[in-house]
Amino acid sequence: MIKVEIDAGSGFCGGVIRAIKTAEDYLHANGGKMFSLGAVVHNEEELERLQSEGLVPLDKSDLDQIEDAAGEVLMVRAHGEPPEVYAKAGSKGFRIIDCTCPVVLKLQKDIRDTFNAGHQIVIFGKVGHPEVLGLVGQVKGNAFVVENISQLRDVLDKGLLSVEKDVSIFSQTTKSPEEFASLCEFLGDALGRNARLHVHNTICKQVAHRYSELIGFAKEHDVVVFVTGRQSSNGKVLSDLCRTYNVRTYNVSSEKDLQSQWFNAEDFVGVSGATSTPGWLLERVARIIENLQ
Repeated sequence: MIKVEIDAGSGFCGGVIRAIKTAEDYLHANGGKMFSLGAVVHNEEELERLQSEGLVPLDKSDLDQIEDAAGEVLMVRAHGEPPEVYAKAGSKGFRIIDCTCPVVLKLQKDIRDTFNAGHQIVIFGKVGHPEVLGLVGQVKGNAFVVENISQLRDVLDKGLLSVEKDVSIFSQTTKSPEEFASLCEFLGDALGRNARLHVHNTICKQVAHRYSELIGFAKEHDVVVFVTGRQSSNGKVLSDLCRTYNVRTYNVSSEKDLQSQWFNAEDFVGVSGATSTPGWLLERVARIIENLQ
């Protein structure tokens, strides 16, 4: 019989929990309608549930086309937004509920402060990710976003980043601590003698702890089923980490993606998920696995 264990450390992070609770509380108290700028969470199943409650996602192009929102409520998700987005939404007549994660808010402030102090800014993050767009917007685009050492080397080789001036390096809150450390070491070695590297450890502590815990979880199970939305950057990073330590790691977005041939009768299966994966979905996937014959 297949035995299944749900990873106790998986599921929504604090910022996502706060945003979803804010949306649910408002919808239940105000007749079931509000807008969100972008997907509140990168999980298709949870988005479908929230939309059934009355949450209507808008993207940036939708915002451009609206002339008068007439006091409608617009929620800014946990990822945050650049300052100009708040100004634009306000000018359209939206009432804004800001659910930017407090960790991200502090990161935005730190980037503004170090830029104003004259530092060059490097951000380790996924190019085009909503959180990263919000970070770059704090300094009106005056930051270099790199996803790996190869991209950082390219920035240096082209002379875009001066090795003779101080640099502050930050990370998207959900990135790998090990990759960030390697990037910092590479950049520190590349700077000239009179330039100083200022390392800002901005990876969310909750996320950082997940890395070490997840390695142990992957090793302890015969199979790992990692539940994550297709657009989740954090989900891809964490599932890849699992696969490094357990080759029998499979990604699913819901129980519909499960395949019986992944499992043997006596397997001990671990079910884990990203910071954007709801607990109810993890439980549903676990129940289906337990009932496989």
